[in-house]
Amino acid sequence: MQQQRAARRAGLCAHRALVILRQPVDVQRQVGHGQQAGCLVGPFGQLQAGRGKQVAKAGVFPFARVVEAVEVEVRHRQAVGRGVRLDHGIGRALDAAFNAQRAQQVAHEGGLARAQIALQFDEGVAQRGQRGQAARKGGGVVLGAPGERRGRCGFYNLAVAGSGAQLDSLELWTQVQDAARALGFSHVGVADVDLSSAEPGLLAWLNNGFHGRMDYMAAHGLKRARPAELVPGTVSVITARMDYLPRDTPPGWQALEFDRLQRPGEGIVSIYARGRDYHKVLRARLQKLADHIAAAVGPFGHRVFTDSAPVLEAELAARSGQGWRGKHTLVLSRAGGSMFFLGEIYIDLALPRTAPASEHCGQCTACIDICPTRAIVAPHRLDARRCISYLTIEHDGAIDEALRPLIGNRIYGCDDCQLACPWNKYAQRSALPDFDVRVGLRGGELAALFGWSEAEFLRRTEGGPIRRIGHVRWLRNIAVALGNALAALPAGDARRAPLLAALQARADHPHALVREHVQWAMGR
Repeated sequence: MQQQRAARRAGLCAHRALVILRQPVDVQRQVGHGQQAGCLVGPFGQLQAGRGKQVAKAGVFPFARVVEAVEVEVRHRQAVGRGVRLDHGIGRALDAAFNAQRAQQVAHEGGLARAQIALQFDEGVAQRGQRGQAARKGGGVVLGAPGERRGRCGFYNLAVAGSGAQLDSLELWTQVQDAARALGFSHVGVADVDLSSAEPGLLAWLNNGFHGRMDYMAAHGLKRARPAELVPGTVSVITARMDYLPRDTPPGWQALEFDRLQRPGEGIVSIYARGRDYHKVLRARLQKLADHIAAAVGPFGHRVFTDSAPVLEAELAARSGQGWRGKHTLVLSRAGGSMFFLGEIYIDLALPRTAPASEHCGQCTACIDICPTRAIVAPHRLDARRCISYLTIEHDGAIDEALRPLIGNRIYGCDDCQLACPWNKYAQRSALPDFDVRVGLRGGELAALFGWSEAEFLRRTEGGPIRRIGHVRWLRNIAVALGNALAALPAGDARRAPLLAALQARADHPHALVREHVQWAMGR
């Protein structure tokens, strides 16, 4: 009854009042008892009906994405400018905006398409609070208020309470961009969480079995296309790209890489895998970027991803302006080609969305034409079961014999579609030493690589992406390449002897997968 009376006094119908905290509110008290500290997104987004004595009816979506109306009465110690200071952190996730037009814009970005955002001033708050004195009655923050509500429009952020400064989302985004560049990211963007238009394509891809034996792709279903289901409370997704061409990459590198494919005895490792594991590099730097945001706005809900969970990263990247989806399904940028990694931060704050990039592939089909296994079955449609990257990395069983000759001397991944892409003449060198080439992973001879013991394999690949496939699959891949090298060299060629000797040394390997591929190779 107290909640209903409070709602009527606030000008709200009782059934519209979602959460009401009676003032005075202890500044140390957590919203909803036991929910996340100092957080609108966590407490209100996670509250269930009946949890917490203050809850009349649950229905608040992440970041002030309000279904009905919310009123929170707070105790104010100080007003900031012509706003109100929110001491106990209710407004941490709210974006400071001190004019009606900007408030409506931010409200729309946060999912309040038809809501009116208003700050309610109780008597005495604006005047007494501005001098740092506690208000007698307290003020209220109303989100999604009815039309008859009067007051100054705006969102408010915990940084206001903590530092006495206003923080606008555009200002915050500028800070994020500067911090990202300092951390080695070439570009950052912001995507919405509504990926519903991508769901039909994802389902069709899965239904065709194009994901091969990557069962995790199907296991997560449409959660991959629904960020707010994967991480409850997510309102925005920060996307980031990081260039990975090694610092010593010479001019004309694409032609040089194609030349390597014509040397049968040389093992080719995809360029991205020749240095440190990008998962480690990006994850650490994305977390530092999140820490920078936290320093500006206070603790906030977030989760960092680097190709490590059911995330439609290429779709998010395209929607946030990182580039467009090329016909090989990778993201392409006019400024950086496709030789970059992608990472994401799912956040419970509303940031201004960055505009998507337009497509610039035109009639070009270079990536489709160059694919050795014809894995790109149509523009923007990849059958992973035929892709050399999938076969040599994700696939854990025997490689289809019909595809083995097409793999050539590629022993980990494949770059052909990127090497053929004209936009990669604009690919940028990384500024980080992390992606410098490790010894043996560029120009290494197949026979020598095949001779690595498991201990040597683990030592040489420590901290790198290759280690994840394990020694057995490493040997499987090289056995295929050795067989293809034997087939490419004419009988009597002196270069055949060391290749055969390497294979014979593994003919009795304890693992059946290795033995089978060695036998196939020796028959070439």
